[in-house]
Amino acid sequence: MKIAPVLRAIEQLRPGFSAVVVHTGQHYSPELSDIFFEQLGIRPPDVHLEAGSGTHGRQTARIIEAFEAWLLETSPRPAAVLVPGDVNSTIAAALAAAKLCIPVIHLEAGLRSFDRRMPEEINRLATDAISDLLLVSEPAGDANLRHEGVPESRIRYVGNVMIDTLAHHLDEARGGDHIDHDAPHVLVTLHRPSNVDSSDALRSICNFLEEIAARIKVVFPAHPRTLLRLEEFGLAESLKSAGVELLPPQGYIENLRLMTRAKLVMTDSGGIQEETSFLGIPCLTLRENTERPCTISHGTNTLIGLDFEAGHRCVAEILSGAYKKGSQIPGWDGNASFRVVREIARFLEVCECSTGAI
Repeated sequence: MKIAPVLRAIEQLRPGFSAVVVHTGQHYSPELSDIFFEQLGIRPPDVHLEAGSGTHGRQTARIIEAFEAWLLETSPRPAAVLVPGDVNSTIAAALAAAKLCIPVIHLEAGLRSFDRRMPEEINRLATDAISDLLLVSEPAGDANLRHEGVPESRIRYVGNVMIDTLAHHLDEARGGDHIDHDAPHVLVTLHRPSNVDSSDALRSICNFLEEIAARIKVVFPAHPRTLLRLEEFGLAESLKSAGVELLPPQGYIENLRLMTRAKLVMTDSGGIQEETSFLGIPCLTLRENTERPCTISHGTNTLIGLDFEAGHRCVAEILSGAYKKGSQIPGWDGNASFRVVREIARFLEVCECSTGAI
């Protein structure tokens, strides 16, 4: 969702650039990888590292080893390496490039949850520390980087490329039909280890969803790992009996379609906090913190963690129409990818490396 609009913007603004798409293989199942390339119109990867799954250390190490080998073998070497987001692939590719003195550009820099129990937080901090150009998507990101002592010359506020992807596919998502989800419903997504790997936490969340299902339809596309835990903890059948509709993982368009037709969304995903805020759809986040605070200050997001009394109060406000309304967030306008490409071009010109691949 982050690279698709950037590739389109490169083709429009800088067709002379050679953009090499490297798929690390961190997400390798068809429902979490192939379908996104297909639906978002991303060409097949030029390089596939096939890292696969494993512990954080093992997976990160495999990506570093494989990406370093490719960087050493390819000629000419890339003028820069663009790493999006905060997953293991992000820090692994950044480390491999930085140690070979290849400039690193971090897309979605500066996000902070201030919770180092989250693996993504470690990835964010480490990636930003070794990146040469930091492209910021959220207003707080700029302040976070300055507070950490990052020179102003390395920071650029470009806005949110995830919103570019959403805006590009919104008409497609709003058209067509998907099962019977035109009726008001709650959309649920869960994948954070703190929520799905703990039987107590997941059981509490499921009890909450069952209570909500007594008031409004609940649709729950389950991440493969989440579904495995639901079955392992004996919770899947209880959800179904309560009327919660468990679905397999959805493609980007299908998930966006469900979101646009939802009365509210419950999630632990950072990206969905952003998308719901742009769409003006109420979002209840099952986390104690967020690295995207503008979704609370400007958007439609409320953190409830596992405080389900607060959750029920919010649901009542949403269903009655009394819930807060969001406002536009700076740079979340569908044009962030063009600003990204312009900043990359300026950076490469300053570095005197305007030729070569990205």
